Amino acid sequence: MNEPLARPKLLVMQFKYLGDVVVATPVLRALREALPHWELHLLVPSEATPLVARLPWLDRVWGFHRARGGIGSGEALAVIRALRRERYAVSIDLAGNDRGALVTRLVGARRRIGRVAESGHRLRRACYTDPVEDFDLTRHESLRSWAITAPLAIPPPRDMRMEIAADEGLFPAADAYLDGAGVLCHVTASQPKREWPARHWAEFHRMAAARGLPIAFTGGNSARERQSLATLAAADPRLPVLPPPEPLEFLLAVISRARAFVSGDAGPMHFAAGLGVPTVSLFGPTSAQRWAPLGPRHRWLQGGLCPCSGHAAVCRAEQPCMAHIAPDAVLAACEEALAQPR
Repeated sequence: MNEPLARPKLLVMQFKYLGDVVVATPVLRALREALPHWELHLLVPSEATPLVARLPWLDRVWGFHRARGGIGSGEALAVIRALRRERYAVSIDLAGNDRGALVTRLVGARRRIGRVAESGHRLRRACYTDPVEDFDLTRHESLRSWAITAPLAIPPPRDMRMEIAADEGLFPAADAYLDGAGVLCHVTASQPKREWPARHWAEFHRMAAARGLPIAFTGGNSARERQSLATLAAADPRLPVLPPPEPLEFLLAVISRARAFVSGDAGPMHFAAGLGVPTVSLFGPTSAQRWAPLGPRHRWLQGGLCPCSGHAAVCRAEQPCMAHIAPDAVLAACEEALAQPR
């Protein structure tokens, strides 16, 4: 009796931040639709695996240690050896950074596709059999990721919505955490310049309470972000400030149970959109056209202009761009988002 032919295997790699992994899901879904008889594997930083572990249309998710210099560790080498044994027909590196290019070469797929910026190092380009020039920076990042699949002639995603899934077993604990708050506001970001001013959050709470909207505030778990939450709580004891929901699996469950999610340009903004929760996204130094969630459930507001450096974490302008977003505009966008069906 003849053995069935082995399915060809495709490895997609995304070695960037957690939000970038979620932004890539429309492209992953397009690959699945275009290549239904292939095995589709995804390699992401280890801390990002809870975001995609429950997607039924991925055949396998691999986690890889992302710390600087970690490629030479025993754990990382073991993952690379395991990946080499898979004998991938094709690999696609969505990030196009040094780590992704090196892992691409080490995994050794027969065909290696990757993004290479015009100014990229020639050694990075040499890691790919099919280098793809960086796509228009004014386009949405999901489309920029799709452009990397050009050597495979993959049709563009039919649906640009992001998609992840939460652990439903954590929903009772998430409901207890929210304690009736329907609108969850994530007030911190990895860079302070992406955060809306505390005084604006306080005014937004006052206006929302007058409209009968039950809201709560939370943020990230870094020392600086915890201090920002403490500062917000100290400014007005009436503000419902909640501790950071940890670990990531619990954060996803909490966001899933909210009726709407309000935040700056940060990973949890993408998590909420991927979970199907209506969002209101606040943008200042980054571009909403490139990063805001797509779809009718989502609203975004772009702040004014300011001369802050795109490379600095803190804005030194007298009137930062984020401060130009008015609380009443955020409230109006939030009410519009709440009117959208889940």
